[in-house]
This record gives sequence, C-alpha cells and structure tokens, in this order.
Amino acid sequence: MTKKSAKAPAKKPAASAKAAPKKGAVAAESNKVAKTQLVEMVADRTGLTKKQSEEAVSTMLESIVGALREGKSVGMPGLGTLSVKQTAARTGVRPGTSEKIQIPAGKKVAFKVASTLKGNL
Repeated sequence: MTKKSAKAPAKKPAASAKAAPKKGAVAAESNKVAKTQLVEMVADRTGLTKKQSEEAVSTMLESIVGALREGKSVGMPGLGTLSVKQTAARTGVRPGTSEKIQIPAGKKVAFKVASTLKGNL
C-alpha cells in the first residue's frame, strides 16, 4: 500500500461576489425596464389594479405580436413603428473556422423611431 505524500493544492480565496438583488427588487444600475415594471407604471398612472394593468399590458403585447405575424406594421404615436422586413439570402462566415456558409432568406422585425422621440432623446 502506498501513501500519497503530495499535499493538496491550497484553495484560492473566493472572489468577492455582489449579493444578488432580492426577487422583485429593482437594481439601481439597471437600465432595462421589465414587464413587471411596465405593469407597475401603468397601475400607478391609471389607477388600475396591478392585475388589471398586467392584463392590459399582456393584451397589448399579444395584439402587437399578432399583427406582426399577419405581416402588418404597428404604429405607436410618439414612439415609432414596428414592421416585418424580408431579408435576402446571403453568404456569411462561421466565426470559429472562417468557413463560408449560406444564410437563408428570412424575416426580421424592424423598428423605426418616431421623429418626435428621436428629437427628445
């Protein structure tokens, strides 16, 4: 029977990690507004309950997605216009191998910012 005489390598000190924000808490440095924050904004500004606001926001988003799926553009005054654009087939390059690949034609959602919003940013 043989004994291992080599010592185990010393553990490195753990990197200091920031404490994860509590669920539902808004991070001060975040510049993203999530659906839950939109629901809260609608509830605060309209006097609706959060449940009613959530239903209104969800219905609006579902309506926008439905219109885009039908190929319609969706105009939002003061914000901009969402529309579906056709993309042509093209040749691309695979990043890891530099191999040329064919990218098929498809569709994408485009957003054109309203001039009133663009001027106010």
